[in-house]
This record gives sequence, structure tokens and C-alpha cells, in this order.
Amino acid sequence: MKPVEVTDSNFENEVLKSETPVLVDFWAEWCGPCKMIAPVVEEIASEYDGKLKVAKLDVDSNPQSAGKFGVRSIPTLLVFKDGQVVDQIIGAVPKRHLVEKVEKHIIIEK
Repeated sequence: MKPVEVTDSNFENEVLKSETPVLVDFWAEWCGPCKMIAPVVEEIASEYDGKLKVAKLDVDSNPQSAGKFGVRSIPTLLVFKDGQVVDQIIGAVPKRHLVEKVEKHIIIEK
């Protein structure tokens, strides 16, 4: 499963009204660290398919959403649950760090 591209116009439906928690990657084409973390974000999208929605938002094309959630530096990854921000990760971090943050907010069946 690939991350969903979200925009200012579909942010509310795709993220805020989502039944499952959503990890949103706020990124830009010119951002080096964003490119470094992109493959990790894609892996998480595949591994948690059905339990977590993963979305990417280009801050240059969609400044409204980035501004609304106080995104000052990128990459910023926000975890949304029931329409609220419940966690944030700033910068290119190791996969295990992202997984730890995400797993706190999703139901893992053992």
C-alpha cells in the first residue's frame, strides 16, 4: 500500500475524518531529509496497511494544512487519531523510532 497524497482540499476527509489513525508526512520536493525518510514512510504504509493510514502532504503546494498544524520544519510527521494530533516526529529519524511512535496509537493483534 502506497501513502495517500493529501492536499488542503481533501485533508479533512482523508485525515481528520479517518476511521483509522493517520500518519501524515509533511514534506517538500527540495528537502533532503524528506527524501531520506520517504522509503521508511512507504515501508510503514505497507507494514501497517489496514491498521494505519499513511499520507503525504507537500507543504509547498498545501501551505494551509501545514500552517494550521504549526509545521515549521520538515520533514514533520504527525499522528492523527479521531481528528486530533496525538504525536509528532520532527526530522529524519530511524525507522524504529517512527514505529515506536505509531504503535502507541494503533491496535496490534498478537
